[in-house]
Amino acid sequence: MKVGMTLFFREGPDVVREMRDRGLKVFLDLKVFDIPFQVHGAARSAALSGADILSIHGLGSSAMVAEARSGVEEAAAATGADRTRLVAISVLTSMGQDTLAEIGIERPLGEEVARLASLSVRAGADGIVCSPQEAADMRALLGSDALIVTPGVRPAGAAVGDQRRVATPSAAIASGASKIVVGRPVTGVGDVCGAFESIVAELRA
Repeated sequence: MKVGMTLFFREGPDVVREMRDRGLKVFLDLKVFDIPFQVHGAARSAALSGADILSIHGLGSSAMVAEARSGVEEAAAATGADRTRLVAISVLTSMGQDTLAEIGIERPLGEEVARLASLSVRAGADGIVCSPQEAADMRALLGSDALIVTPGVRPAGAAVGDQRRVATPSAAIASGASKIVVGRPVTGVGDVCGAFESIVAELRA
């Protein structure tokens, strides 16, 4: 289950613990981005809450990623639990080449994703968050063991919304995604269970 900022800021760490108590694994998608000292503490706290995977921003630098890794390792040593795995945000799926240029990044979008992926994994991240359109390149770059998490996954015919670099669930998996993130196509419809089962059926086909 993905716990994003909206839910986490409302309910706090207890929502992670409740999901873990129900036997669920939790991707805590907080996109942590701050000075290395603060990120160390944030990653440690997230790990202590029981998160299986935590997202951080690759743009925070190799020093920041390294401190996040140190924080989750510290939590694992304190609890004896498995270490929380880190995935670094590359380029948000709502962004395109124009919005990258708007914030001063002129290199091609795919090159920027690859640059942040390499930087982050070298510094201690377990993988990357990227759109499904970059998943195949990231799998080739990072290898078979890397976590490649792809938001921007939309079943055929679903509204795209603010996501710009999207693919269907089956296409994302075929491209090398380890995990796909599907939010509004499930939570934003009347028949939540039916929407979920339809995606499962697509992946099983």
